[in-house]
Amino acid sequence: MSDIVFSIDGKEVKAKEGQTVLEVARENGISIPTLCWHELLEPFGACRLCIVEVESRGSSRLVVSCVYPAEKNISVKTRSEKVDRIRKMILELQLAHAPDAFILQDYAKEYGADRNRFEKEPSFCIHCGLCVRYCNEVKKANAVGFVDRGIRKEISFIPEIAAKECWGCKECFPLCPTEALQAAYVLVEALAFPPGDGDGSK
Repeated sequence: MSDIVFSIDGKEVKAKEGQTVLEVARENGISIPTLCWHELLEPFGACRLCIVEVESRGSSRLVVSCVYPAEKNISVKTRSEKVDRIRKMILELQLAHAPDAFILQDYAKEYGADRNRFEKEPSFCIHCGLCVRYCNEVKKANAVGFVDRGIRKEISFIPEIAAKECWGCKECFPLCPTEALQAAYVLVEALAFPPGDGDGSK
């Protein structure tokens, strides 16, 4: 099967059938920011930070590069006025949830995002889904999941499963860009094993 030829930031690149724009960019050393992407996981498109501008047949549109398939003869811009403006807004919204996350601070400097633009929300979770998807797709344990919807959406360990699966695992911890996962884990541990519960300290 012939390669798919297109351009990213003016550089001609080749892709195989089924590859996404983000995958091709990474293979060619072209940086596109991400928060919810991981090479071991199915593309999720949750954070939208990897948005790029695609030009085809004289028109352009914004697409999420981690789920957008490579196509012949398209022209991809990883940075443009529109792309940068949207990334800045996304980062400002996420900084309202996790203002001290190092990766968000780094991106904020790059895109000029104001960490104080929006009122702070006491969640620390940016809903990237990395922990949930890794536990489900890689470990097949289903010990962590999303609870609630919309602005109330959070991640939570399932105590009954976590008690058996998580204590010796913790592989999802390094994936969390805001360290919210560690906080949730400690909370579940505190609820599952409160002080004086079977430890002789009653």
